[in-house]
Amino acid sequence: MPDCAADLYDSNMAAPATIRSYSLFGESADLPDVLHCETIAVRSSLHGWELAPHRHARLHQVLLVRRGAGVARLEAGDVPLRAMSLVNVPPGDVHAFRWKPGTEGWVMTLPDELIRDVLPRSGDEPRTLAQSRAVKADAALLRAVRQIAAEHDARAPARALVLRGLAATLLGLVARALAASGAAAAEATPPDLLHRFEALVEAHFLERWSVARYARELAITPTHLSRLARTATGQSASRLVDERLIREARRNLAFSSLSVKTIGYALGYADPAHFSRAFSKSVGCSPRAFRGQLLRRGTAAG
Repeated sequence: MPDCAADLYDSNMAAPATIRSYSLFGESADLPDVLHCETIAVRSSLHGWELAPHRHARLHQVLLVRRGAGVARLEAGDVPLRAMSLVNVPPGDVHAFRWKPGTEGWVMTLPDELIRDVLPRSGDEPRTLAQSRAVKADAALLRAVRQIAAEHDARAPARALVLRGLAATLLGLVARALAASGAAAAEATPPDLLHRFEALVEAHFLERWSVARYARELAITPTHLSRLARTATGQSASRLVDERLIREARRNLAFSSLSVKTIGYALGYADPAHFSRAFSKSVGCSPRAFRGQLLRRGTAAG
């Protein structure tokens, strides 16, 4: 039986026929986790130090090059990278990398729900961080990234709390570096509209709003909303709404002792069979199997 809680961040990215979308948070071996941090070499060295164009629908990535060099292919074009280069990649943006063998540095992956928790609801920072850019990192950024890497690997008490604080610091320093490089806050464009849609989903997903209702609140057509969502994330608006429900189901299965039936009803599913089918379609296994795998991991870790 496949392990549906296994890491779905497929690192085999050589010459895809289409731009692939990858996920990490929510299906990693360390589920649940606050963020993910690994070295540039971990995946790149497996594939000739080259990662083909891909995107992450709901993940924000920050890369810092400590030593070595490479080229980042961002939506604005190719950008040369060298020691102390910082790369900011918001969710949904296509990116690729070609590294000089032996390049050292880190890749930090933050789920969008963490981003929403730590960023202010207004101001320039959210729009500044919504840009794919490569800029020069300073000593403060290097210290923050090293702290994150050490805390991520240490598994110490209060790890989640410390990582959340460090993530907020990282995002603030990245926004500052982008601003210092001349990257002004982006104008109110479709990405802002997408952020408004995501905020509405977060507020009303338990009410099971239709895509038409979300579109009406945003003063656009359902077709426009789905086109916007698909362009930014590779998924339709209805799929994003469904995935928010499934993410809540995963949280409840991981963190609560509620029965599968109770969780399904609380999320608005008509019956346990409907909930199980929807969950299995999204995650790859039933809610009971998902919870069982988490419990086995917890026992093994203890």
